[in-house]
Amino acid sequence: MKAYVFPGQGAQFVGMGKDLYDNSSMAKEMFEKANEILGFRITDLMFSGTDEDLRQTKVTQPAIFLHSVILAATLGNDFKPDMVAGHSLGEFSALVASKALSFEDGLRLVSARAQAMQKACEKEPSTMAAILGLDDARVEEICKSIEDVVVPANYNSPGQLVISGSVRGIDIACQQLKAAGARRALPLKVGGAFHSPLMEPARVELAEAINATEIKTPICPIYQNATALRVTDPAQIKQNLIDQLTAPVLWTQMVQHMIADGADNFVEVGPGNVLQGLILKIGQVETTHASSHIVE
Repeated sequence: MKAYVFPGQGAQFVGMGKDLYDNSSMAKEMFEKANEILGFRITDLMFSGTDEDLRQTKVTQPAIFLHSVILAATLGNDFKPDMVAGHSLGEFSALVASKALSFEDGLRLVSARAQAMQKACEKEPSTMAAILGLDDARVEEICKSIEDVVVPANYNSPGQLVISGSVRGIDIACQQLKAAGARRALPLKVGGAFHSPLMEPARVELAEAINATEIKTPICPIYQNATALRVTDPAQIKQNLIDQLTAPVLWTQMVQHMIADGADNFVEVGPGNVLQGLILKIGQVETTHASSHIVE
């Protein structure tokens, strides 16, 4: 069975999507529609901006979303998923690709999400760190023992867990986790503590927008970050999308559930190939990257 997976923040690169824009009239039309909806030419920043431009949350998230969903659209009839999933932001891409969410509504929600998260980041200095080479349970235990806000945020693969919290909390956690045997504890260059309680203001703001948006039954099950379980019910999809901002990304568990449900071929759709690497650490499956079939 074939599973299509969509990347999240961090997969961006300058030049992303330009080949699609230049070679497909459908892709060009979708990109121009996006410029119109967003109120600025995100294509200029994607195709010829700087790394700094693309690191702005209000640019990064829509840019990755656009590359992913437009690439999926150019696959045409070859896009036949048995299941879909996305890592954090990628969940919105997966919902558009699986016809649960319209392209326009998906982009509006992603833009609203990015701006709400940016505002939450500015309220309190916060950050994230990648912890490598330590059991998840030990990381969880140490995070719980720290008084400052610090929580597991991304269960990326066995032995790779990203933590999220206040700057002080992350500093303390990194010291304690290295002392406990972590191979590495790497602070990440991110604007804030994504998937932590510090995103509560953004969750409240985004909940209103999500609840006002139509979500349909997808063409195949989607495995969502907040629960790691397969979902097709629109009401449950909405609730999981809302919960996602403050809940951890259960990527390891999602992939395990997808494999248990029969997935043996994972296709990454979007910039980069980070998810392929993570998936190979989780299970013995085939992984590939989507190649555009220009549809005119």
